[in-house]
Amino acid sequence: MDMTFLFPVQLSLRVATLATLTSLVFGVLLGWVFHRYRFWGKELLDSILSLPMVLPPTVLGYYLIVLLGRNGFAGRWLQETFGITLIFTWQGAVIAAAVVSFPLIFKSARAALDGVERKYEDAARTLGYPEWRVFLRVCLPLAGRGILAGTMLAFARAMGEFGATLMIAGNLPGRTQTLSLAVYSATQAGQDSLAAQLVLVISVLCTLILWVSGRLLTPKWQA
Repeated sequence: MDMTFLFPVQLSLRVATLATLTSLVFGVLLGWVFHRYRFWGKELLDSILSLPMVLPPTVLGYYLIVLLGRNGFAGRWLQETFGITLIFTWQGAVIAAAVVSFPLIFKSARAALDGVERKYEDAARTLGYPEWRVFLRVCLPLAGRGILAGTMLAFARAMGEFGATLMIAGNLPGRTQTLSLAVYSATQAGQDSLAAQLVLVISVLCTLILWVSGRLLTPKWQA
């Protein structure tokens, strides 16, 4: 199979998977913190964490360049300490996709955890469960469907990420060119057949993901 078709598909799946796993860890943990604790500035922090949902992808890409570029605080530290450069790498694409997909998991996790009735958590605490066991044994199982649905939406979002990825990872064929970037390049080059094939792949994948996530969010009695 032509690598101009196969590579973007493989890279997009890899980037979306790693980005979703990263967002899942931080999104669920922060969702639980917001569910469990009250603190000053809670809703302001929620708004900041949700910004990637509404900011233009190019703005997010700019922030990432400022942070992770060679002159950025984190980018300079990574370069000087570990010799790691994230700009124009597929790992940079993972970070970009993780940033844009994070709010979908965070908001879903917070809503799902807030839907867990306190009496179940309190019952577990009366049995001597520490907070981490309450989280793992009570909250996660009861909120699991909502979190999984949000995770699938985040995966679909990561698959289709374009703007932030273009700015931090570039559009390098065979290196950082994801599905959305490959569609753009094929269209610009007049390769309509290749563009149509890539569009079909990402459309089918995202439709399937949205259908499954919709089924997960449907109450059992309505399924």
